[in-house]
Amino acid sequence: MTTEEMIRNTRKQFFAYRNGIVADALRKNGDPHTMIMGCQLTDIAAIAQTLSPSKAVAEAFWADTKHRECRMIAPMLYPIDEMTEPCAIQWAQAVECEEVADVLCHRLLRKLPFAQRVAEALLGSTSPMEKYTGARLLLNLLIINKLDKSDALKSRLQAEYATATARLRPILADILEEF
Repeated sequence: MTTEEMIRNTRKQFFAYRNGIVADALRKNGDPHTMIMGCQLTDIAAIAQTLSPSKAVAEAFWADTKHRECRMIAPMLYPIDEMTEPCAIQWAQAVECEEVADVLCHRLLRKLPFAQRVAEALLGSTSPMEKYTGARLLLNLLIINKLDKSDALKSRLQAEYATATARLRPILADILEEF
């Protein structure tokens, strides 16, 4: 099956799993995507499990920034051993909402051997969404016991906490609680 056929068939599955009530709720709550099928995360994960990991397919889905479900399935399909650190940072910098950040961190970034470096690079950004993504990735690493808890990181997190947004503060507090 070609990349185009995989993408076309997957989009048909998104359509089959569509949920208008969820889609309307996401729109009302400010989801930035113009195409929202309202698929549940568990349905998207089930669809992803029927596909073989493919860098080309994942990149094609990730490139569709207007489609919520495409952005969410892409991290599930990217082969971990093919993701580079610059590409991981680039993907994280392109995140447009918290839901996509959470899926990206949980389904792909936390599995990378250089995940902590990516998280720390994002935390140093001036973009609130990049900071959020970096903090979520650190929390993921903490949960799976792969966070290198250095004094330098603790100091940096404390400094970030002092100026953090209301959405970011609880995540940073959870991480700092473990130091």
